[in-house]
Amino acid sequence: MSAADFDQLLQKNAEHIATALDVLIPRAAGPEARLMSAMRYSALAGGKRMRPFFVMESGRLFGADEHGLLRVAVAVECIHTYSLVHDDLPCMDDDDLRRGRPTAHKAFDEATAVLSGDALQALAFEILATPETDPEPQIRCELIRCLAEAAGARGMVGGQMIDMLPGDAGDDLIAATRMQRLKTGALIAFSLEAGAIVGRASQEARLALHRFAQDLGLAFQIADDLMDITGSASEAGKSVGKDADRGKTNFVTLLGVDGAQARLRLLGDQASGHLAIFGARAKTLAQSVDFVINRRV
Repeated sequence: MSAADFDQLLQKNAEHIATALDVLIPRAAGPEARLMSAMRYSALAGGKRMRPFFVMESGRLFGADEHGLLRVAVAVECIHTYSLVHDDLPCMDDDDLRRGRPTAHKAFDEATAVLSGDALQALAFEILATPETDPEPQIRCELIRCLAEAAGARGMVGGQMIDMLPGDAGDDLIAATRMQRLKTGALIAFSLEAGAIVGRASQEARLALHRFAQDLGLAFQIADDLMDITGSASEAGKSVGKDADRGKTNFVTLLGVDGAQARLRLLGDQASGHLAIFGARAKTLAQSVDFVINRRV
């Protein structure tokens, strides 16, 4: 598959996610209108939708139901979007630009942004709990449990907290790796394992995808750190250079640009190796490694 073909596949997937989000976050009239508008503003703002893509592609490895996968993918995107809305707040990263346009608290106000993030988080679990996602209660409970863990104190939120307390977290490579495995990697790991859960995959297959996700998630963050140093706001769709301005530790400050690029390539090779047990069925996921390593947006 060429890079252009892969980009088209990503775009098609993103369009499916946007269509589903448009249905699941409907426009509203009356007192709810402002909240729903803020939710739609952030959730429908575009982006590559990589995490939903991982849900769909991992599930296809095992012939999982496409409709159920789509709903899980939307739930993941709701969690990811809520995290971005909250991360951009003045009390967090204090960003004015996200996906090429004003952040939610700039377009609306801080209180509305907080509440819209809260509502997106709740919607994610509502989607997973509904029988339309999967007819088996045990599967739905497993999805809910795993997403709650990935998004909570032992996952994404825990990583964000560590990121806000760099003095307590430490400033070495081990500390940075641990923080990013939580902040960025946990939700990516869930996205890849979720397809295996819906597809009733074996423990061996789930473990391979988990290991793939661990390396790919770290590579994703290193690529993001490199973009913050070498990219532009127009490329990234958000403010760049803020880590350096704040004196924050990341993979580029620890390894240098050349060292970070070398680590990125190493992680890409390791990630690809974890897909070997799936053979040609995993060619699209394998292509995603190249996309992450070479991404500019």
